[in-house]
Amino acid sequence: MKYRSRTEITNMMLDSAREGATKTKIMYKAYLSYGQLVEYLKFLQQNDLLEHDVDKQVYRPTEKGLKFLNLSNDLSEMVTVLR
Repeated sequence: MKYRSRTEITNMMLDSAREGATKTKIMYKAYLSYGQLVEYLKFLQQNDLLEHDVDKQVYRPTEKGLKFLNLSNDLSEMVTVLR
């Protein structure tokens, strides 16, 4: 697997949590180790991109997280078109 940027990893995590996801589901879908997962979850929550539902033990993107994901996907499409 090629090296991925923080943005690519963040996008994969937010996308996998779109409908609500446990740590395990996010970890597997984003191809992360547990250590990486914990680090990124903390980062995303501190930046208000991901929220944790303690009762259901599920993570979901916030409105800001969904906006970030959509903008990032749009930018990726633009770059692909330019190549």
